[in-house]
This record gives sequence, C-alpha cells and structure tokens, in this order.
Amino acid sequence: MPVFEYNALNAAGKQVPGLKEADSPKTLRAALRKEGLYLTEVLGTTDAPARGGKGTGRAAGKGPGSAPAGTGLNQDVDLRKMARGRITTDDIAITTRQLATLLGAGVTLVEALTALVDQIDKDRLKRVVSDVKQRVNEGSSLADALQQHQKIFGSLYVNMIRAGEHSGALDAVLLRLADFTEGQARLQQKVIGTLAYPAIMAVVGGGILVLLMAVVVPKVTKIFDTMKATLPWTTRLLIWSSNMLADWWFVLLPLLVGAVAAFVAWTRSESGRPAWDRQVLRFPVFGELVRMLAIARFARTLATLLKSGVPLLTAMDIVRNVVTNSVLAEVVEKARDAVREGESFSAPLRRSGQFPPLVHHMVAIGEKSGQLEDMLVSVADSYEQQVNVRIGALTSLLEPVVTILMGSVIAFVAFSILMPILQINSSIR
Repeated sequence: MPVFEYNALNAAGKQVPGLKEADSPKTLRAALRKEGLYLTEVLGTTDAPARGGKGTGRAAGKGPGSAPAGTGLNQDVDLRKMARGRITTDDIAITTRQLATLLGAGVTLVEALTALVDQIDKDRLKRVVSDVKQRVNEGSSLADALQQHQKIFGSLYVNMIRAGEHSGALDAVLLRLADFTEGQARLQQKVIGTLAYPAIMAVVGGGILVLLMAVVVPKVTKIFDTMKATLPWTTRLLIWSSNMLADWWFVLLPLLVGAVAAFVAWTRSESGRPAWDRQVLRFPVFGELVRMLAIARFARTLATLLKSGVPLLTAMDIVRNVVTNSVLAEVVEKARDAVREGESFSAPLRRSGQFPPLVHHMVAIGEKSGQLEDMLVSVADSYEQQVNVRIGALTSLLEPVVTILMGSVIAFVAFSILMPILQINSSIR
C-alpha cells in the first residue's frame, strides 16, 4: 500500500502536512475526513520498489482528487524536512521495542507493522517501515525486507532478526535488540557528552585568541613602535605572532585546512588507518578508554548475537565490522579464522596481546563451561562500568584543565602587553 504525502486543512483552516497510507487519493481523502481534515493537495507517493529495480517516479497530480502520475516523491523536497527526518539510533530502538511489544501481545507481524507506520512521526522512517510492511505482506521474511534498508538497520540487526525468525522467538530477539541498541546509544551519548565541553571551549577559546591576535593586539602594540627600550621576549613573540596572523592569514588558513584534510585522508587510507589506530591505543588515558570501549562493544555485540541464535562464525564476521579500531578488528578476524580451523576462541585473543587477560580468561572459561554468552555479558558489564568511571573522572578533570589552559593563554597576552607599559612608567619616574 503506498504512502501519500499530502497537505490538508483542519477545522480551524490551518494547513496540515503529513504522510498516510491509503489505496488511492480517494480513500486518502475519506480517511482524512474521518480525522477532521480536508485534503487539499497530494504531493506524491512512495511505493515499495520493484523486486529487481528502483522504480521511482514523480507525482504530477495536484488538487483534492488528482492521482499521482508515478510512484516516487515530489522532487521539490524541503531541506528542513530532510533534517527532521534523519533516523537516529534512538528511533530504531524505540521502533524495535514497540514492534516487540505488539508481537508479544499476539498481534500479527503485518498488523504490527501497520500500527508502527501510523504512529511513526519521522517521514523517512515512516516510508522505510511502510516499505518493509509491504514486502512482508507480499510474502517476504522480515529479515529480507529489512535487508533492503541495511544502511539504516545494519547487518547486526538484520542477522539477529533472521535468527529470531528461524528460532520462532522473534519478539524475544526484538526486545534483546532494543536493549542492545539503547545501551549502545547511551554509551555513545556519554562519550560525546564528555568530549563536547572541552571541544566547545577549545573552539571558543581559539576564536577569541585569533580575534585578539588579529584585531586587538596590533592596535595596542603600535605604541611600542616608538620605544627605544628592548621589549621583553614575550612581547616580541606576541607582536611577531600577531603580524604573521594579520599578514599571512590567507596562506596559513589554507595550509591548516589542507593539513587537517591530509591527516583525515591518511587515517582513512589502507596504510594509514592501522598505524593511526595502533597509535591511538598507546595514547595516555584516552588510549585505554578507547580500548575499553571497543572491548565492551565487542563482548556485548557477540553475546547478543549468540543469545539470539546466530552461529559463532557468522557472529564474528558481524562483530569484526562493529569494532571500529582496525587493530582490534584484525584480531577478531584472525580469531574467526582460527575457530574455523578448529582452534579455541580464546587462544588467538591471548596471542594478540591486544585484549587484557580478563577477556581471554573469561572467554576460555565460557568455552569450557558452555556459557560463553554469559561470560561475554559479564565482560561487557565490567568494561562498561569501568568506562563510566573513567568518563566521570575525565569529565571532572577536563573542565579545570581546559579552563586553566585558556586562562594561561589570555594571561600571556595580557602580560606581554602590560609589561612594556609598566617599564615605560618606571622609566618616566
């Protein structure tokens, strides 16, 4: 069933845009009338793509009864709508939990997906779920329907759904997926929140410093040009820096942007990324935090996949793509190859030297006892707790450090300006 994008008028005469499933513009108008809305314009529709193609077109019809000429959305898209339609991890988690609740209550899959389409607010997610519902209604499995939107849901999500469908425990797998997604989103928000304050302070402080050096300092230091006395080294350094910034900013700025772009390109290249990821793990304080985050995500993801019935080798393939640090991802890949050849899972983790002893010991115990999933959950809980403690300590430490650094720079500028003035006053007396 297509999803229509429309404009309508409510009882107060106010224009109300929206999206709604309907068989045709006529049934759309009838459905809106029951809600107290009067259809004024059909902008377009989104249908499920054909099995082998992309099947999109443009809607040409306008007016209450006009039918769209194609099956695509109007190309005159409002950029603000696109921004509001961005699908976040929280959106996926909420939708997953709602679907699990509906299925657990005995609602059929197609009815549950229909209910989700009606209550989703974000346009893009509404279109995606509508397409998934239509594919399922046509006989496709939920995993296959979701795989058409793998960029949104990810391979981990699709494989867990597939395992849940094969095991007959789709509602339980969906609840586990919702818990996992929400946990990952909370951890990500905590890390971003910790780094946001020093990043904002650094940007603001840098902007203030550039403004001082380019505008304020040149005007103030003009009074020193006529002085015959030797200026302090701090003042000479300040004047030199200010002159460089004022006279050569058109060269320095492109150089800075180019250096940043070159560095980013190097860290994403095949040769540069492993070298950079290896160096990141050696950073004091932050390197250990990055390692803990990667291990927690590795253990939690692998445990979730195994609990959902995904085979170990398939689960390790997925986890290898989830671990963002290429050094640790390479260890996981070697461990997968070792397991395929009949070796234990813990041995390659121990040989790599990249995973702490706690991890490979717990994995070895889990393999011997047949409780690998539970051991991995324990590892994930332990490292996530350590990450939370480290992040709390970093938060309390970074704020005063950034404040002191900014204060030191401002104090240096003030000292460099005031010292020659004090010398002039002393020589006059």
